[in-house]
Amino acid sequence: MIAQIRGRVVSLDQTSTIIDVAGVGYLLSITNTTSSKLTLGSEATLATALIVREDDMSLFGFLDQSEKRVFDLLRSVTGVGPKSALAVLANLGLDEIAIAVMSDDDAAFRRVSGIGPKTAKLITVTLAGKITSSSGSTAPSSKLADQNVIAALVGLGWSERLASDAVNQATKDLGAGCGNDALLRASLSILSGLGK
Repeated sequence: MIAQIRGRVVSLDQTSTIIDVAGVGYLLSITNTTSSKLTLGSEATLATALIVREDDMSLFGFLDQSEKRVFDLLRSVTGVGPKSALAVLANLGLDEIAIAVMSDDDAAFRRVSGIGPKTAKLITVTLAGKITSSSGSTAPSSKLADQNVIAALVGLGWSERLASDAVNQATKDLGAGCGNDALLRASLSILSGLGK
């Protein structure tokens, strides 16, 4: 695994760079933000991710390990490959990604070319609790729990309005810190008297 590269920048454009390391040129896919921080002819150190596939080996470069970590987290989402993950990083800063995930705002990811509505929602759900902003704030867990329970109830056949009303009532009854399981049981109990 190639985890880091340090060498002279011998080629540079908005989406890639070639770093010369002891006479060997490594081609790295990068974001436009990374490109803007590099200078042709100067020495650079980039964190890297080597992606090996049956028909391809690609190297991706990042300004630091935190950017690489978010790249790896994005790739852990079903339907997000390395190019899509890099596109997300190119279009949204690390804090924007963290805030979008923490606030369950999949619209931010839908604006990225190649990310559809289903994948955008999967990003926010899969990365919930795994990412924080640079200020160190974490996800509003009660809101996320509410959204997850509402989605589960809709999946069981309840209308979104009824599911939302039941979750709001259950949250008032149980308190904001209750877990998903307790919230789901309480919401189902409320809905059981209503019928579908």
